[in-house]
Parts: sequence; C-alpha cells; structure tokens
Amino acid sequence: MSMDPAELELLTETLRKTMSTTTGGALDRALTDLGWLDMLTDMPEVAVPLVFRLLGETGAHASVLNDVVRHAAGQPVADDATVPLPFTGGAWIAWERGDSAASAAGAAVDGELPLRKVDSGSEIPLAAGRTALAWWLIGSGRTMLSLARTHVLDRVQFGRPLASFQAVRHRLAETLVALEGAEATLTVADSDLGALLAKAAAGQAALTATRHCQQVLGGIGFTDEHDLHRHIRRVLVLDGLLGSARELTREAGALIRAEGAAPRLAQL
Repeated sequence: MSMDPAELELLTETLRKTMSTTTGGALDRALTDLGWLDMLTDMPEVAVPLVFRLLGETGAHASVLNDVVRHAAGQPVADDATVPLPFTGGAWIAWERGDSAASAAGAAVDGELPLRKVDSGSEIPLAAGRTALAWWLIGSGRTMLSLARTHVLDRVQFGRPLASFQAVRHRLAETLVALEGAEATLTVADSDLGALLAKAAAGQAALTATRHCQQVLGGIGFTDEHDLHRHIRRVLVLDGLLGSARELTREAGALIRAEGAAPRLAQL
C-alpha cells in the first residue's frame, strides 16, 4: 500500500492535531480509530516513522511500541496486548495499555508513562522496536531544539539578542548536527545491527539535545510553564528502553570485535 504526497500530508496533519490534544489511553483509542493497526500491517515503512516522530514532536505518549514489537515478532496485535520489554540495567518493564499509573524503572523520571516493572521476558526481535524508538527520540530532540531556538531569538541579554552569542550558537549547532546524523543513520537501518546503531545514535543525539537546550534555556527550562522539562524526562526514559545509547554502543563494539570487521551499513 502506498500514499501520494497529498494523502500523506493530510494524514500527518490529522495525527499531529490528534496528538496535540490527546495522550495516553485516549490517544491509544484515537489511533485505533484512525486505522493505526491497519497502517502498521500494510505500510509500516510509512506508519512507524510518522507516528513515533510525531509522538516526540508533540510530547504525547501511547502504547504503540507494544504493537510494533509484537508485529515484528509475528505475534497477534490487539488493542489490549502488551509484551515485556528490556530496560537499561537488566530490568524488564511492561508498557501498560490505557491510563495505568507509572510504577516501573524510570517512572520517577517521567510519571506520565504507564510503565510497570516485571520480573523478566522472553527473547524477542528488537530491531523494529529500536527503530521506532529512534524516531521518537529524534522527534523529541528536534522539538527541544526548536524550543531553544525560539528562546534565543526572542531573549535579549546585555543589550544583545541571545542568539548572537557564539557559545549559544555552537551548542545549538552541535545539537542539530547530532540529530541530523542520527536521522541519516536511521534512514539506512535495514538490519539488526543497523537498528541497534540507529537507536544508539538517536539516544545520544537526544541526550545531547537535553544537555545543550537546558543550558541555553537555563532555569526557564525547569519551570512547569515551559515544555522543555517534559521532553527531557521523556528522553531519559526512552533512551533506556530496548538498550541505552551507552549499552548499545558497547554491544555494537563487541559484535564488530567478534567479527573482526565492520559490515557496510549504507551503499554510498
């Protein structure tokens, strides 16, 4: 199944408006009504990047990672189905459906996410889930960069626009380069190793965005009135899901060392 540019633009705007006003269990139901499960089955190459990137951009959350992982594993995908997911440090969590309260690893960081700690889970393919989370992390990173950019363009210090200070410009430029590089890695991730590296790159880029954008906004970014802190909390949890940037980098290094060579990831 394919979509022409006009159809894709309409779907994008519909999803963006829905996620801007809805989150959690209500968003799960709204996505089901919009045909998310059919899109995941018929055109995952369009649905997954679009939905997860918009989750990052809007700051909304939904339990759709369950669907991606179960679909990739050949398991039935249903509105109430969940799957244990590995979390950084050897923990396992379940992303609950609906509006359950968060109570798992990372819940203290982002209390909006309905995560529940579980004892363990079975081995499942993670490439599709890592790719989806990478798009989510990139969406969050780009939104944080946009918030910081708006702030420095509007803010004046010492009689000069904040955007005119070289140190500020360097922080935002470094963030942009990291996000662009991670997205480039993600667009060619068509193998297990590619998905692993894409998730690692996206996690590191999003963490770079949290550090630099928080520095640029200063105390304003910590206030309840500003959205930056919500995106930072979200990134800290998403980075830990299915392997953190640090863990995945080590895993990739071990794989390359064992093989004695690095495989070609992109045909340039």
